[in-house]
Amino acid sequence: MAIKHNNQILNQHFRKDWQQRVRVHFDQPGRKHRRRDARLAKAAAVAPRPVDQLRPVVRCPTVKYNRRVRGGRGFTRAELKEAGIPAKLARTVGIAVDNRRVNYSKESLVANVDRLQDYKARLILFPRKSGQFKKLDSSADEVNAAKAAFAADGKTEGYATNVGASFPVKNPTAEEAITEVSRDSLPKGEEAAYRRLRDARSEARLRGTREKRAKAKADEAAAAKK
Repeated sequence: MAIKHNNQILNQHFRKDWQQRVRVHFDQPGRKHRRRDARLAKAAAVAPRPVDQLRPVVRCPTVKYNRRVRGGRGFTRAELKEAGIPAKLARTVGIAVDNRRVNYSKESLVANVDRLQDYKARLILFPRKSGQFKKLDSSADEVNAAKAAFAADGKTEGYATNVGASFPVKNPTAEEAITEVSRDSLPKGEEAAYRRLRDARSEARLRGTREKRAKAKADEAAAAKK
């Protein structure tokens, strides 16, 4: 059987020509420049649109990391519905959508809905055809101002070319995460809640026995009257 690829030659002790297969990275500085040029070319090609998409704030999985938040894959249908943004439109205006993610808490839903509404308020939506403005498009003044800003090289102050930098995902510091709770702010507990819970369980368990005992006692009383 012939040995294929770079696998071990069985029961033999030949030396392969490994010197010809050594991978070196002498082009690392050149790759760095090529990556930078590619980023600039992409930014120029998609301008005035940002180069990235808006991502939701999600909590990291597992008990070890769930105290931290990070950028997620995409917004859920429920978050888009609460924010009033159709899912099909969201993908066309730079909002990432993830059909698999589910909101398990109200806090995550509210936080991401606020994030979407903030993005929606700052969004400048160009018309598909020049001069033909529709319902969701921005006003002509906003569109013309954005065009003029991007037409002048290096004068795009006030306009975001990177969504991630404009909508960062921040983790609270230890001082912000820990708050002191006073006793007055705590909700008032129910009086003897455990005792009442045990009584309710006892009543449910012994209901049949007690009804039978009461019925027998009533029958004895009725027989005694006769």
